[in-house]
Amino acid sequence: MTNSSPRIFLSAGEASGEHYGTLLITALRALEPDAEFFGLGGRRMEALGFRPVVRSEDVAVMGITEVVRHMPRIYREYRRLRAAIAAEKPDAAILIDFPDVNLSLARHLSRQGVPVIYFVSPQLWAWKKHRVRSVQRYVDRMLVIFPFEERFYHDRGVDAEFVGHPLAEMDPPTVTREEFARQSGLDASKTWVGLLPGSRGKEIRLNLPEMVRAAALLHFDAEFLLPLAPTLTPPQRDHIRALLAELVAAQSRPLRITLVEDARAVLHHARASVVASGTATVEAALIGNPFIVVYRISPLSYAVAKRVVDVPHVAMVNLIAGKRIVPELIQGDFTAEEVVSHLRALLENDQARAQMQSCLRRVGDMLRCDDSAIGRVAQVTMQLLRHSSTLEERQSPVP
Repeated sequence: MTNSSPRIFLSAGEASGEHYGTLLITALRALEPDAEFFGLGGRRMEALGFRPVVRSEDVAVMGITEVVRHMPRIYREYRRLRAAIAAEKPDAAILIDFPDVNLSLARHLSRQGVPVIYFVSPQLWAWKKHRVRSVQRYVDRMLVIFPFEERFYHDRGVDAEFVGHPLAEMDPPTVTREEFARQSGLDASKTWVGLLPGSRGKEIRLNLPEMVRAAALLHFDAEFLLPLAPTLTPPQRDHIRALLAELVAAQSRPLRITLVEDARAVLHHARASVVASGTATVEAALIGNPFIVVYRISPLSYAVAKRVVDVPHVAMVNLIAGKRIVPELIQGDFTAEEVVSHLRALLENDQARAQMQSCLRRVGDMLRCDDSAIGRVAQVTMQLLRHSSTLEERQSPVP
């Protein structure tokens, strides 16, 4: 780091990563007000002065077959990021999850002499363990948000630190039930059930139809809430509205599913939820909302995953707990009938609800550290910036 403003490369390719990116920009500016940020990110980061070389919504895909199909576009955007790194020579880089792009960026950045911090580990402990070699070679610090990941990396010689989960530090939503109902056109007197099919278009297309069928089969006087991810583009939102209208119209009984903007408020006020595997399951656990985990991917992606994934559970909450505390309905098990069977227990059985909420509280405690996760990432970044600056001064020729 020179006397000029430090340039920090950030790479956040998905909704949760972009959220963490916005928090990191704020935390780093508190420590270094003149810092400049550029790289891969979304609209919320851009609103804080981040300069997007590539926008996250242009590269967010999912699944093995989906990544392969979009590879030419992803590689084109990757080349743009590499060119920006070479031209601007950042003083440090923070890569957030998104391994299909970020592990390759780590190699390029490291070879350019840029200190690399990786925040939110890719799930290498579940599959593709051979890719740990890239972390060993090209990542200076791996900062993980799940407690079991620290041991996984330490055993493989990686400088890793569990910093806590950023979501564990967030206060519950402050909006009251009545305010949220008024803002979203909901009936506050009814039971609310959250439907969270994922943050990406492909996830929604694969998970939402069965959720809608389950809602129609439930025969419970409930109102269903479907939050839209902030990273969805206007065309994607229009597509989801059209898809939802088509799915609801195809049901044999009248059904009301309301699109809303605030997923955390939904989880806070819903009596129970059906949640696609991902970050939203951690949010549900931390908020204390009883839920069912569901997920569906393409048949080919699932067939490959079955051969290579080596974990006892799919849901992160169950992995952290070390046991099955929330139901998992994955691929063929994800049917409307199975969803209704598990959801009815959470809506009607107070004992089952209380038992799950007690387990979720214990998981929440395991995700917390004494210090702020985002604050710790910012501190590590500044340490690497100072260390890099010291090395530059030592290596500079004496006039």
